[in-house]
Amino acid sequence: MTSLTLSMPKEERIVSFIWQHILLLISLYFMTLGVALCIKSALGSSVISSLPLSLSLAGEQGYVPALSVGSYTIFMNFVFVVLQILILRRNFNPLQLFQLLIGFIFGWLIDLNVFIVSGIVCDSLLSRSIVQFAGCAVMGIGIAFEVRCGSVTMPGEGITVSLSRVSGMPFPKMKIIVDTTLVILAVASSYLFFEKWDWGIVGPGTLFAMFFIGYEIKLLNPKLGWFDRLLSYRPGFRRYIIGLARYIYGRKDG
Repeated sequence: MTSLTLSMPKEERIVSFIWQHILLLISLYFMTLGVALCIKSALGSSVISSLPLSLSLAGEQGYVPALSVGSYTIFMNFVFVVLQILILRRNFNPLQLFQLLIGFIFGWLIDLNVFIVSGIVCDSLLSRSIVQFAGCAVMGIGIAFEVRCGSVTMPGEGITVSLSRVSGMPFPKMKIIVDTTLVILAVASSYLFFEKWDWGIVGPGTLFAMFFIGYEIKLLNPKLGWFDRLLSYRPGFRRYIIGLARYIYGRKDG
C-alpha cells in the first residue's frame, strides 16, 4: 500500500483494497483472454503460456499428466513463488504469498477463456493472423491495467524481480533472460515429446507478442490517466462499501 492509503481510515482502506482488486480481476481477465486468443491462432502462444501449452498437449498423448493449460500455468506459478522464497530467503516478503492466489486465478481464467474462444474458426492464415493480433492487443491492455492496479506482482514478474535483486542485473535485461528461458524450455519440451518444433506452441506469433505487447504498453501508459482516476472509485460505490464495512465491524464490536 502507498503512504496515502495507509493514512486512510480503516473503512477507506477496506474500500480501496476491494476496488483495487476488482479492477485487478478485470485486468487478469483481459490478459488471459489475450493468452487464449494467441493459443487459438496456432501461430505461437504467448511467452508465459508456451511451456504450459506444451505440457498440456503432451498430456493429451499420455506423456505427462493430462492437465489443462490453465492447470499447468497454476503449477508453474507455484514453482515461481517457491523459487522466489529460495532465492530471497529472509528477504522474501510474506505478503508476496498472495501471488499464489493471483497465479491460481490467472490459470483458472485461462481455461475459462480457452473455452470461450473455442468456437472461433481459424481456417486460414489471414484469420489466424487476425486472432493472433487481437490476442496480443487484448493482452497488452490487460497487462497495462494490471501494472496500474499496483497490487502484488504476478509470479512471472516476481521471479524476475527476485533474480534481478540478487544478481544486480537491471529488471528489463533479466526479463529478457527469463522470457527466453521459458521459450527455450517450451521448444525443448516440444522436441522431447513430439520430436519436432511445434510452431503452434512457439512460433512467429510468440516473437510478435514479445515485441508488440511491450510497444503497445509503452503507447498506452501515457493515456491511462482515466484508469488511475477509476482506481479512486466512485462516491456512490464508496459509500455503499463503507456502510457495509461499518455494519460488519459494528456487529463484531457488539
